[in-house]
Amino acid sequence: MSKRKLGILGCGYLGSIVAGACRDGLLPDYELVGVTSRTAASAQKLAEWTGCACCADTAALLALHPDIVVETAGIPGLRANAVPILESGADLAVISIGAFADEAFKALVHETAARCGRKVYLASGAVGGFDVLSTITLMTRAGGAEPKVTFHTHKSPQSLQGSPVYRPEMETLRQDAFAGTAAEAIALLPTRVNVAVAASLAAAGPEHTDMRITSVPGFVGDDHCITVEGGGAKAVVDIYSDKSAIAGWSLVALLRNLASPLELH
Repeated sequence: MSKRKLGILGCGYLGSIVAGACRDGLLPDYELVGVTSRTAASAQKLAEWTGCACCADTAALLALHPDIVVETAGIPGLRANAVPILESGADLAVISIGAFADEAFKALVHETAARCGRKVYLASGAVGGFDVLSTITLMTRAGGAEPKVTFHTHKSPQSLQGSPVYRPEMETLRQDAFAGTAAEAIALLPTRVNVAVAASLAAAGPEHTDMRITSVPGFVGDDHCITVEGGGAKAVVDIYSDKSAIAGWSLVALLRNLASPLELH
């Protein structure tokens, strides 16, 4: 069986994890044909490291006719390139799920994918359990009720610096930085809550997901605890990671699952 042609949009830390998995034989069903990035030097470095083509822009990458493009370019990169990628005939694997908090953009991508007969795959990133979240949500709504969904994140105060929720006293005192709905968190912290968007899309939606962000002095990494309850069932998904590598590896796992005759859901 011929290999699927793979392209990478975004050549930072997460993109390099996917590229490295290709280079090291962890994605045997794919051929990495090209990479592109906002920073030409990073694209050149990754292309040389893996032996694929360095593309000056997305149009050059799409000229290589990839079957699927992996996005690790951030929300602006996804917003600018999702439609052209789908219209080129490629599927799209997304890590910057926060972009889909914009209902108009989500609708545009949905319409484009349907019109072009393509698929958009949302990687789990730093969270997981999407199958059980969506299952319990479906069960509960089938019974005429709404599930109760909560999302609680622990972060270091340093990771919140430069955001509207940061306060200097967080450096020494544990305290809640945010409490509200996931929709409100997305509006306030659009580039920092990809995980909340992902989990809420899998469950009751951003407006119906209660979110809390707790700042903990000296905390390393992120801890996300998602609880969904309804329909006579309850699930708790709690995932800790000390760095963002788990998001890149979730893309690798997604690609492997897509290529496997036995798909895990």
